[in-house]
Amino acid sequence: MELDNIEKLIEKYLEATTTVAEEKALKVYFAQDEVASHLEQYAPMFRYFSGAKEEQFTQQVALDQIANAAPRRKKANYKWLSVAAVGLLMFGLYFGNIETKLEEEYTQEEIAQAQQALSLLSMNFNKGSQQLAHLKEFEKNTNKFLIK
Repeated sequence: MELDNIEKLIEKYLEATTTVAEEKALKVYFAQDEVASHLEQYAPMFRYFSGAKEEQFTQQVALDQIANAAPRRKKANYKWLSVAAVGLLMFGLYFGNIETKLEEEYTQEEIAQAQQALSLLSMNFNKGSQQLAHLKEFEKNTNKFLIK
């Protein structure tokens, strides 16, 4: 193959725009013993890719251990959730009485701006929380396949 063509294919490969046929051409080129000196740095990578697809995992996976690990994690999460709830409650009780002091220290305009900023933060946090529902659904579906 032309060296010019190989250099173009490497650029395309690094930009993740190559086709499967182009990647095969790169693997064939780098499988040779004679590689251009300025391209030798890519040879180990392509040789690894050629050999890696032949590897197989041969050990047994104990699915009952995986299935039993999830409830333990949930129990630990509930413990930390209760600790966080108590901390939040204490935080609220401590800082709940500061509202009168804030009105004395800041103008109504500054307080309104802060409330608006916190409202935006809350909206974005709620969007992120909604995305977590998708992750829970994904986890539930993948667990169905792992348990089978």
